[in-house]
Amino acid sequence: MTILSRDLLATRLKTVAETGGLHVVTAAPDRLTAERETSLGRWFLGGRKAVYRASCDLDEAAHDVRFREATTESSWGIPPPSLSVETTAQHGTRTTQSTTVRTADGGGAFNIGEFRQAVEAAAGEAGWQFHLEAGRRP
Repeated sequence: MTILSRDLLATRLKTVAETGGLHVVTAAPDRLTAERETSLGRWFLGGRKAVYRASCDLDEAAHDVRFREATTESSWGIPPPSLSVETTAQHGTRTTQSTTVRTADGGGAFNIGEFRQAVEAAAGEAGWQFHLEAGRRP
């Protein structure tokens, strides 16, 4: 198996992030930070949003990808009346969550774990080891 260099893996991870709809905030050779902001509903009295953040630290000497992710929900004013449906699955320290919110303006949806799975697959294809740093903020 051919092991990709850090720079090639960083380029591949940046492409994976952009393909997944994330905005790449930091793209240093040894670190990638990306985020996605999703509106979960708004009206004239206020609104609600979710921000997903993820980071990958690349250790070329050990060929390790250390991954962190977190989601923050916030609201302002009086959020619109809404109906939320959440689906959560956990396998060890790996949690995936899908949230869909319906409001009068349509609402929104976000997934936790989708980008992590894509990064894990890209790291494995590149010959690198993937490590999830659960409980740590990106």
